[in-house]
Amino acid sequence: MGPPSSLVEGGRRPLSYPCGRLRAMDFTIGPAGPEEYDPLGEITAQAYLRDGLLDFGESDAYLGELRDVAKRAATAEVLVAVADGRVLGGVTFVPAGGPMADIARAGEAEIRMLAVAHAARGRGVGEALVRACVDRARTVEGCARVVLSSQRAMRSAHRIYERLGFLRTPDRDWNPLPDLDDITLVTYQFTL
Repeated sequence: MGPPSSLVEGGRRPLSYPCGRLRAMDFTIGPAGPEEYDPLGEITAQAYLRDGLLDFGESDAYLGELRDVAKRAATAEVLVAVADGRVLGGVTFVPAGGPMADIARAGEAEIRMLAVAHAARGRGVGEALVRACVDRARTVEGCARVVLSSQRAMRSAHRIYERLGFLRTPDRDWNPLPDLDDITLVTYQFTL
């Protein structure tokens, strides 16, 4: 099966959503099904743990949130990348605010919890998931921007965002745990 037919700048081919799963290189991206929730939750938790992004390791309260894909899917859209029946990674797309939004304002969609299995890194999975969110945002009526928060240490993700045209928005940086000064999240936005 060939890549999607429409082109964007630089000759890159966008993924389309929500019309089912589409092929991107050697994997497909589409809405997560219930059978994919547990594998994606574990990939997300392990990505944060192995990359040293949780302050308290296995005892970090946020770890439960990372593993609870069913909860995310009940209030937002969860996309997964799959190859040969294996979940490679996923992302949560929050259209037009909602309970999963951290920083989205009116006219903005938000990307949350982008994670790729360690064994699948370097294959373009993270970039394809972010592109799928941008493509999805273009279908949301009144959506003008896509926003996201990221930890300072997530440099690989930052390179993806910047390569795709996301811009840093330091005026929106924020701290989810005000009692801990060193937890400030950096923010990005992409104007549609």
